[in-house]
Amino acid sequence: MFAGFEQLLQEHQAWLWFLTVMLDLGFAILLYRFFGRYGLYGAIVLSLVMANIQGPKLTTVMGLETSMAVILYSSIFFATDLLSEKFGRREAQRAVLLGFAVSVMVVVISRVGLFYAPTSDPDTAAYALRMHEAMAALFDYTPRFVFGSLLAYLLSQSFDVWVFHRIREATGVKHLWLRNTGSTLLSQVVDTLIYGLVVWWGIVDLVTALQLAAAKYVFKFLIAVIDTPFIYWARTWKRTGLARATAER
Repeated sequence: MFAGFEQLLQEHQAWLWFLTVMLDLGFAILLYRFFGRYGLYGAIVLSLVMANIQGPKLTTVMGLETSMAVILYSSIFFATDLLSEKFGRREAQRAVLLGFAVSVMVVVISRVGLFYAPTSDPDTAAYALRMHEAMAALFDYTPRFVFGSLLAYLLSQSFDVWVFHRIREATGVKHLWLRNTGSTLLSQVVDTLIYGLVVWWGIVDLVTALQLAAAKYVFKFLIAVIDTPFIYWARTWKRTGLARATAER
């Protein structure tokens, strides 16, 4: 039964993409519901760690090539904008810096782990070698990838927070959809261009690098639209239970 379900999802990648985005946003909503702004911090860190691990995996959805990192960024957009809306610019920027710091730590610790040689014990040597090679494939980041992805995240998310609050200053509490969608779409132009030029240009020619960036931006645009009802929904919640308790400490 499970094999049939897995085959169904592989044959319908667009539905799988939509399901993944909804799952990612759903987890962020649950974290916010139970842990308040700390839950949103957790959602950002979770998505960044998973994007670092699964980001290099490329797939094709709706005829466009994309990476898992783009798909797993949906809750980052949501969490940053909800922090801005509910808790202010300072909290949102703090979350961005926390995510950047965790990303750097993940890269460093992952690289250190690769320095450990697999065991030579006859009973486990074959298994240890397979695991070492698998981890090397995941975590043997090139300097170009590390620099490009970290720079793109830090600049684009900081810009997102700035744009969100500039729009809020102009519109007041009205038009949440405009500052949520507008800040995300503008900031992701920055993210997409930096990542495409720093990471891909040189590996592929400039035209191809920009084409890859443009394809990924399509998915970021769709995610920005999809997460708008979620942020309207979450904005109406009052802090209850554990979320209130953690906020009052």
